[in-house]
Amino acid sequence: MAAGIPVRGGGMPVTAPRPGAWSRFVRGVEWFNTATGYASGIVIVLTSLVIVFEVIVRYVFKWATDWEIEMAVILLIVATFMSAAYTQLQRGHVSIEVLEHLLSPRLNRLRFLVGDVLSLLFCAFVASNAWYFFHEAWADGRVSNSAWAPKLWIPYLFMAIGMTMLALQQLIQIVESRRSHSAEHEAQLEVQNAPWTE
Repeated sequence: MAAGIPVRGGGMPVTAPRPGAWSRFVRGVEWFNTATGYASGIVIVLTSLVIVFEVIVRYVFKWATDWEIEMAVILLIVATFMSAAYTQLQRGHVSIEVLEHLLSPRLNRLRFLVGDVLSLLFCAFVASNAWYFFHEAWADGRVSNSAWAPKLWIPYLFMAIGMTMLALQQLIQIVESRRSHSAEHEAQLEVQNAPWTE
């Protein structure tokens, strides 16, 4: 059972029905984050191939290289930022699990809520700055200082998209957590107000 998801007495999660537009938004964001999460795995494999190629051509064939390391760095930036939202979707980021066992369910819900809200604010701030840097690099035609000189808007774009999707995923989890808590509360009230029968 995922942490922070309330459950009925019979073990079934308590969830509130999603409105149509919100449900489509959630499904779209989760689909995109899952797709980019798997794509990031492919990008990491490509990064490994680029580094292996660089080692072989430099130390075996003695060729001069000028793009491989920088390409590997850009690919790692892409993989890191584009997989962050998928990791959040799976609740795979580092957390202090011992607190979950020490605190009550109510305090754990509060802990998750505070952590998610603070993370959302931080990610939204980073995303807004990344979009600003992307626009600046695109408008000015900025390139890196290396001989290869790739366009800097490329890594900034992936940073901006990745942090934006991470912020959206956190927003979804905050809203869904509140909705689940409300549904759990309503279910408890229904049980309490139900007529008693033998």
